[in-house]
Amino acid sequence: MSESNPTDHNPSDRNPGTGPEIKSKELTETPTAVLRETVPMTALREFFDRAYPTVMAAVQQQNVQLAGPPFALYRGMPTDVVDVEAGFPLAAPYPAGGDDGVAAGVLPAGRALEAMHVGPYESLPETYGAVMARMEADGLTPGNTMWEYYLTDPSAEPAPAAWKTLIVWPVA
Repeated sequence: MSESNPTDHNPSDRNPGTGPEIKSKELTETPTAVLRETVPMTALREFFDRAYPTVMAAVQQQNVQLAGPPFALYRGMPTDVVDVEAGFPLAAPYPAGGDDGVAAGVLPAGRALEAMHVGPYESLPETYGAVMARMEADGLTPGNTMWEYYLTDPSAEPAPAAWKTLIVWPVA
């Protein structure tokens, strides 16, 4: 028996209770500090390995308080190349920065669907597929941006099966 909320059911589930729980949320705008680039999907890890320390150093230098875990925001549907921002949500807007490429950004307000992905990054497309199926079942149109909060630090948790990533996909 599934422990899901009856109002959160997904009529397109073939096997209820086996997929991620998908919730509808009203988001508030959140200021961010990010490094934005267009990179090949195969180079995402290298981009993240460079972006997060760069953004963290810039945020610390500006004395701005973090307001959440690292995230990556994707613009448009990812293909073999993605337009991606990597950074951190902040408690206050990021001031104009230096020559490190770090810029102010925002995670937009509005309605979104959220799903917790547990497992390796390579299986994220399955959770995105479940979110897309929920949008279709609910008659929603996906927005042109989506982001992932990385709740587990792979250097602290070596087992990919335990990694947690919160997927946030706004609706248009």
